[in-house]
Amino acid sequence: MPAHPHPVRAVLADAAARLRSAGVESPEADARTLLAYACGIEPARIPLLDGVDDDAVAVFEGLVTSRSARVPLQHLTGRAYFRHVELEVGPGVFVPRPETEVMTGWAVDALRPMIAQGGRPRVVELCAGSGAISLSLATELTFLDVYAVELSPEAAAYARRNLADTLVELYVGDMADALHVLDGQVDLVVANPPYIPLDAYASVAPEVRDHDPLPALFSGDDGLDAIRVVTTVATRLLRPGGLLCFEHADAQGESAPAVVTRSQAFTGIRDHVDLSGRPRFVTAVRRTAGRMAG
Repeated sequence: MPAHPHPVRAVLADAAARLRSAGVESPEADARTLLAYACGIEPARIPLLDGVDDDAVAVFEGLVTSRSARVPLQHLTGRAYFRHVELEVGPGVFVPRPETEVMTGWAVDALRPMIAQGGRPRVVELCAGSGAISLSLATELTFLDVYAVELSPEAAAYARRNLADTLVELYVGDMADALHVLDGQVDLVVANPPYIPLDAYASVAPEVRDHDPLPALFSGDDGLDAIRVVTTVATRLLRPGGLLCFEHADAQGESAPAVVTRSQAFTGIRDHVDLSGRPRFVTAVRRTAGRMAG
């Protein structure tokens, strides 16, 4: 017998209701994305569907069940979108968030004048994960050299695939010891480091807490351990006048900039908000000379 077509609107409404009752933040959007994935089309083409056949509905039902169990949407589709790029993601790598796009935009804007003046900026991304920031910079700008640093071999495997068609150089290892060959020669250090305090575990959304790699999330009792290392590494990598920017939790709008201030290696320290108006990332300028706090 031929497959029986199911009405698109009814299929989506039922799925969205299930996702909503499971506490999913964007049930309608997730339902559309999963239905498109089950049908092998882009989400924008869903309005063109006359119906959904039995096979696609069966696949879709399985995806909705998994999403209702709070498996990340990106793990189910195997991809994430960040600014203008598409990334392969899955278990073992941090899923990039929209909040980080704002900081990446700041970095793009900061690099443009350097390139316009005939320079070829050197950029280092620390805690690179999937390589989202590095891929965005390499895609949106030309005439720059980008180096991505990632400790986790599992995450680096995703970054390697995502960066395969670029000239970004990937370094797999501890950022504390990375790229000494570039000391004092880097124009921009950018990072989205782990920054969640250990005692905040229970408050983290299940999609993040249960599926993102824990070392990419948690960073000591105050959430600032990795930010302290980022500041230290940036201090040795950056040339005088070089730029630092890194993301932090919205509750760290004062404590994160204070880490940079205490290093005594930077000036022009500013905190910036995300699209929701919440404190989100720090920027600073490397001093000509400075010592770091012990």
